[in-house]
Amino acid sequence: MKYQLTYPYVLFDLDGTLTDSAPGIIRSLVYAFEQSGVPVPPESTLYTWLGPPLADTLTAHLGSVEAAQQMSRLYRERYIPIGMYENSVYAGMPELLADLHAAGAQIALATSKPQVYAQPIVTHFGLRPYFTYVGGATLDGRITTKAEVIGDVLQQLGNPDPVQCVMIGDRLHDVEGARHYHLPVIAVRHGYAPAGELEAAAPNAIVADAAELRPYLLTPHLESHR
Repeated sequence: MKYQLTYPYVLFDLDGTLTDSAPGIIRSLVYAFEQSGVPVPPESTLYTWLGPPLADTLTAHLGSVEAAQQMSRLYRERYIPIGMYENSVYAGMPELLADLHAAGAQIALATSKPQVYAQPIVTHFGLRPYFTYVGGATLDGRITTKAEVIGDVLQQLGNPDPVQCVMIGDRLHDVEGARHYHLPVIAVRHGYAPAGELEAAAPNAIVADAAELRPYLLTPHLESHR
């Protein structure tokens, strides 16, 4: 079946939107805290850390940039070789990406995760061919916030008109980052937002999963027969 695009440019968050990355992130955080000797936060707390830039969250929790940097180093010891792949793609997302790509959409990843981690993850799951650009944070601190990530992605896409774009995410910072550039935004519930967060953020739409997201992005193209 052929489809028509609602938006020619589609930006996707990664963690909690395209993939359920919680197992690898949580286990790597627990490892880091255990190795450092700092008490491990409750798992319920760690879940609230999924999505926003981890460096900012660790700095707020530990009280200093230096402590956060040390914890981040320990986190990466486990995350890079193991945790990155303790991950799974949400049902229906690969098919949605494939149909968007076939319809001619310019698809970009816009994740707060470092770009150097996002690239191998989407490659590992066979999603890389669908993306025009894989955008993420930079380890040198040049790009850290979701708004900065989205700004970089839009630049790489040629600075399209905001009305031609849409951001798909699962947390408050996805909505805020998109709004910074006047992009419409659709939130998915299968991610990591605490109860009430998405409603308070007031995206343009909230959907349960890929199946509910699909009609916002694609409509069947009905060919006439003579």
